[in-house]
Amino acid sequence: MVEILAYRSWVKLLVLCHFISLVAISTVEARIRHYRWEVKYEYKSPDCFKKLAITINGETPGPKILAQQGDTIVVELKNSLITENVAIHWHGIRQIGTPWSDGTEGVTQCPIFPGDTFIYKFVVDRAGSYLYHAHYGIQREAGLYGSITVSVPNGESEPFAYDYDRSIILNDWFHKSTYEQAAGLSSIPFVWVGEPQSLLINGRGRFNCSLLATPSLEAGVCNATNPECSPYVLTVIPGKTYRLRIGSLTSLSALSFQIEGHNMTVVEADGHYVEPFQTKNLYIYSGETYSVLITANQDPSRNYWVTTNVVSRKPATPTGLAILNYYPKYFKKSPPTLPTTDPLWNDTAPRLAQSLAVKAHKSFIHSPPLTSDKVIVLLNTQNKIDGYYRWSLNNVSFSLPHTPYLIALKENLNLNHVFDQTPPPENYDFKNYDIYAVAENVNATSSNGIYRLKFNTTVDIILQNANTMTVNNSETHPWHLHGHDFWVLGYGTGKFDMMKDVGKYNLVNPIMKNTVPVHPYGWTALRFRADNPGVWAFHCHLESHFYMGMGVVFEAGVEKVGKLPSSVMGCGETKGFHRP
Repeated sequence: MVEILAYRSWVKLLVLCHFISLVAISTVEARIRHYRWEVKYEYKSPDCFKKLAITINGETPGPKILAQQGDTIVVELKNSLITENVAIHWHGIRQIGTPWSDGTEGVTQCPIFPGDTFIYKFVVDRAGSYLYHAHYGIQREAGLYGSITVSVPNGESEPFAYDYDRSIILNDWFHKSTYEQAAGLSSIPFVWVGEPQSLLINGRGRFNCSLLATPSLEAGVCNATNPECSPYVLTVIPGKTYRLRIGSLTSLSALSFQIEGHNMTVVEADGHYVEPFQTKNLYIYSGETYSVLITANQDPSRNYWVTTNVVSRKPATPTGLAILNYYPKYFKKSPPTLPTTDPLWNDTAPRLAQSLAVKAHKSFIHSPPLTSDKVIVLLNTQNKIDGYYRWSLNNVSFSLPHTPYLIALKENLNLNHVFDQTPPPENYDFKNYDIYAVAENVNATSSNGIYRLKFNTTVDIILQNANTMTVNNSETHPWHLHGHDFWVLGYGTGKFDMMKDVGKYNLVNPIMKNTVPVHPYGWTALRFRADNPGVWAFHCHLESHFYMGMGVVFEAGVEKVGKLPSSVMGCGETKGFHRP
């Protein structure tokens, strides 16, 4: 009997130890990663021209977030801008169970007021390459952005091999302040932001200071010898393979990215594995991320240019330059060749071909529902409202409310005081609208109404591009969906045909993404499940375009959202609510 009791005690102890070890393993694998950030203005010279930039702990780009799938990220953000609100969006992170941490001012939270500290807390639920950036006004243009890298869990492998991992953020850079640009966009007569002065690779570019050599220019404003604007150098070891996580956070520009003499193999897009394909030019649009593999297999006795150029808009911006350096040779020495200015900026065909080439890896296919419950067609047009220039969808230009939608809906506020209860239109006059011509009537209306979707239903979005208010002009628009990934079912040229083009959908191996372009005079078809409770923005990722109304908002299952933290409140109808 004593032996039996001793054996039972030993078994219980063994089970307890096993349980404790499992808890310990779980704790190790799912860490809580704390970041303490201060956002403030500082003078910076990323392209040799000194201007005020919004920094995080003195840096632009901001600190890189490194995590593992399943980790919890906690960012304690202090707003030291003194005269400006702020909010940060975690681009590509779905915020499952934490929609109030999405960081979209006017949609999921009130902005963070000057002097206040706000805590973002969320789980990174999937490995991949992601971004973060300001989501208040057009502050992203001022330098408030950075990257997020989420590695796979311990014991899991990826469908490709590499020796080293590097992150590269591409951006365009304007010398005018965001205030000047926003004022111009909101004025009569309209003042366009113009083309960027520089392209930055990991926060570094080069502006030709001689263009500003005037007596009125303050001494030292543009200094070509400033180390802040020395080219970014990517040092590689001969024979090794590198994973480059390339993200674009441009405010206006679509870009190509090249590495002289080296092929790139595309293996990941927006956190999803891609059936690998090779390219010399990677076309990348604002809000997208790609992982490419390169092998350092060229002549190691010299350096090579890394270049980025504007496409889809007539370039008025110099090539962005960095240096690929073979260790241990000439670290900062310029390559002996001239940097390429290719590809042709107005050749849409190769850009469309690359979009079509991005398909799900054969071992990581997430099959889409074969049919949808709702179809929303969004005609992208440029319009006027009372003489002001706007962007519109189905002739309705979007505006943000003073009280964020998530708070208004979850707290059961008097919605008639918060936002328009009439939803936006779900289609346009397909039969009569000529997408190749300036509209006969360019006037539109404004609304902050939203689409309220039935929870867990499948929704198709058809993005239809058209002519702007300029003759023979149609622009590329990168569209980003918050809170979800979507299946990219197809791209096409011309006007989408509901009867014919649906039959061309890729339902076999479509890639899932969170950001996708609609090409000039073309269409893009998406499908997503409205299965993440909350209120989510879907908008053009070009700063000026969203600022001018190019976006919509989806709500689904808001009643399933947990209790909102009071820290997201304090504006609009919630001014009297407690805010610590």
